[in-house]
Amino acid sequence: MSTKMRHTGIVVTNLQESKKFYCDLLGFTVQTEMDEYGKFMDKLLGLENVMVTTSKMILENGSMLELLEYKSHPEPKEKIKISRLGCSHIALTVDDLDSLYDRLTAHGIEFNTSPLRSPDGKVKVVFCKDLDGNFIELVEEL
Repeated sequence: MSTKMRHTGIVVTNLQESKKFYCDLLGFTVQTEMDEYGKFMDKLLGLENVMVTTSKMILENGSMLELLEYKSHPEPKEKIKISRLGCSHIALTVDDLDSLYDRLTAHGIEFNTSPLRSPDGKVKVVFCKDLDGNFIELVEEL
């Protein structure tokens, strides 16, 4: 069996604002965007009367991220813990973590700490949060 990672989906409260974060600050490009609804989506997602706008975004290397804004089933924003069960974060490899950290900080992005060098000295790493509190790990290979 051949398996390949296709994309990671992240539910957001405001798709337009989240695209600014992921595209303008992290370098993603919107590939497709659409409203999805109907019997197929209801059955696929196990919900009734689904209306969701999806935006599939890619990086230059082909990595794909899908942002989803549920118009029909909005969930309240909650404080997300890094230790929660399930998907806890996505990780992105970056070229210059210090510059990116400075740029994101200037835009008011929340970080747990400033960039840290790993104990083995192989990477510099930091966690930030997107606009909905989802954790993003940024890693620079040294």
